[in-house]
Amino acid sequence: MRYIPNDSIDLIVTSPPYPMIEMWDDLFIAQNPKIKEVLSSQNGILAFNLMHEELNKVWSECYRVLKKGGYACINIGDATRTLGGEFQLYPSHAKILSFCSDIGFHSLPGIIWKKQTNSPAKFMGSGMLPTGAYVTLEYEHILLLRKSGKRKFKTEEEKKNRQKSAIFWEERNQWFSDLWQDLKGNRQSLHSEDLRARSAAYPLELSTRLINMFSVQEDLVLDPYLGTGTTLLSAIASGRNSIGIELNESFGGYITQRIIDNSDVLKNYSPLRLQKHCDFVQQREDGGKTLKYLNTNYSTPVVTKQEINLTLPTVIKIHTENDCLHTATYID
Repeated sequence: MRYIPNDSIDLIVTSPPYPMIEMWDDLFIAQNPKIKEVLSSQNGILAFNLMHEELNKVWSECYRVLKKGGYACINIGDATRTLGGEFQLYPSHAKILSFCSDIGFHSLPGIIWKKQTNSPAKFMGSGMLPTGAYVTLEYEHILLLRKSGKRKFKTEEEKKNRQKSAIFWEERNQWFSDLWQDLKGNRQSLHSEDLRARSAAYPLELSTRLINMFSVQEDLVLDPYLGTGTTLLSAIASGRNSIGIELNESFGGYITQRIIDNSDVLKNYSPLRLQKHCDFVQQREDGGKTLKYLNTNYSTPVVTKQEINLTLPTVIKIHTENDCLHTATYID
């Protein structure tokens, strides 16, 4: 990240490796070999702190490169683990919030992502017997951090672009809830065990929502833990520029293939949003409710005046220069 200029990024959306989740131990050990020794000695708290010291280096860089008024959206899961005969929670979300507040971020109300699952809940601890059973941990946090105060849109061009980038009223109601229960966790088909261990992938809809909530069209989005490239795909679908950082070069070809495999999904994202809105309008009208305003681009009724200039950038072509450079062409 040292090559990224100060105050150059509009939005950060990312999900780092989760400290104290065993599948990511080797990643943290590669960054700090002392962690292996500490885990072997069964010192969970010290290992937890050392792992977060590695993440903190990235959060400091995120603060540096983010513009004033820009957001950092961090998807993180807490961990439970038994070390030294003691089972306990390792609250990564609290650790990150504390550090990021110390370096200058303003913490805003966040989102609980309660993952949908097809498998029955697993009992932890003593099962049906009191005092030794544990609550099932089936949710993750989406931390919302802002650098400095509110973003300002000063020029007429900036104000028009903000209006173009508006979201529908019904999307606002759903997306700005503090509890998301409608998104399934991602299970990637990664052929390499190494890639599987490197992936903290979230579903495409999660990062796409965040990008539309906290940036405007043509903004620059950064993912410092790019992994399988989900944030990049979401940026393409939403008409944003994006850059990502990934230490494992093996992901380059995989991301390119994902873009190819998901080209229809990306092209259909905006048309599907519009269709969902039209379905919403039909339901309102069937219920006897008239929408007061009209969107000028699609001649569809909308609930608020803020939606009348809303424009959905639709992908019509994606060109891959190489595994590190992809460009998209849009129509409004």
